[in-house]
Amino acid sequence: MSTRVLIIDDEPISRRITKNFLSQIEGYEVVGEAADAKVGFTEIVQKEVDLIFLDIEMPEISGLDFLRSLAKPPKVIIISAHREYAIEGFDLNVVDYLLKPVSMERFKSAVDKYESLKTTNSIDFKKVMGDNLFIRADRKHHKISFNEILYIESQADYLIIYGTNNTKWKTKETLSAIETKLPSTFIRIHRSFIVNMEHVKAFNRELVEIAGEELPVSKSFREVVVQFFEN
Repeated sequence: MSTRVLIIDDEPISRRITKNFLSQIEGYEVVGEAADAKVGFTEIVQKEVDLIFLDIEMPEISGLDFLRSLAKPPKVIIISAHREYAIEGFDLNVVDYLLKPVSMERFKSAVDKYESLKTTNSIDFKKVMGDNLFIRADRKHHKISFNEILYIESQADYLIIYGTNNTKWKTKETLSAIETKLPSTFIRIHRSFIVNMEHVKAFNRELVEIAGEELPVSKSFREVVVQFFEN
């Protein structure tokens, strides 16, 4: 089965080069293109995407802020003209960081790295976990249904998971780590909060209301929150 690719880059020439490179590699299908992060988010919501080729400096929302806003992002290869964001990119677990202009040889190396990760992670984590999140809290392993989670708050080295029926769990884990275990209905709205959008009762560009609580929406994630509801 082909790897489904989304290209997010505000430069048309760069998007064409990426598509041309991919056309020379068997097993890759470009299912969408976007010139900015807002359109990119719509493409992810509407299509099954395995791999994103992502630019960084784009209008309104940068590629890195866009990536931070995704609770469970596909694999990402960054293509940028700016080397100064490389460390930040790798901190977000990108597959590779390519500097423009990119040679075919370097591009193929990044794709090979993605293929290696696919082989290493051949077990479908989502199927193993089902519709549940497993965490360690109070010296026990807890199984929590995704539908039961309202929102997650980061507090220093701990996370507080707020559930329905006034339930709450405290676990020693990072927000970035737990993001990889959550389905697409969970969206980061702030550096300290991930919310289950299915439980949101009201929102605007500054806050979301969930279970009687008003949680802040930071500037970096505003457009992503609005875009989620518009789709």
